[in-house]
Amino acid sequence: MSTVTIHSPQPVRPGHGLTVADAMDPCDYQIGDDSTVDQADDVLRGAHLDYLLVRDHDGRCEGLVTRTGLHPFLNRSWYAGRTAISATTHQRGPFAWPTMGLALAAIAMRIKRLAVWPVVDEDGYILGVLMADRVTSLLAGKAV
Repeated sequence: MSTVTIHSPQPVRPGHGLTVADAMDPCDYQIGDDSTVDQADDVLRGAHLDYLLVRDHDGRCEGLVTRTGLHPFLNRSWYAGRTAISATTHQRGPFAWPTMGLALAAIAMRIKRLAVWPVVDEDGYILGVLMADRVTSLLAGKAV
């Protein structure tokens, strides 16, 4: 005689099985790490952005710079025109990858206190960005 165990269906948790690829947004604006603080500020202001992704000389993601992060350099105009983005304090890796679980990404973003997190491929090239508010909404099961 064999015993059959019947499992009752488990309720699907909101956000279960989602990955970073399901939540990432494209990022149209990037800047080279050899660009100056003035140039970054011009792009941020001109495009009405809060952040820019920074890429290195090979085109790989180097980090993310914000208006707030540039503020100390912009107070001294002579300094802003000569300082490269690579010399500033800005968000650097590690970055999210598209196959990473969205729940894990949410935890990492919460621990690191990130509102925006670059998403890169296995070679470090920029694929997009992950926005904390979108992640929270998707994990809560709300339509975005």
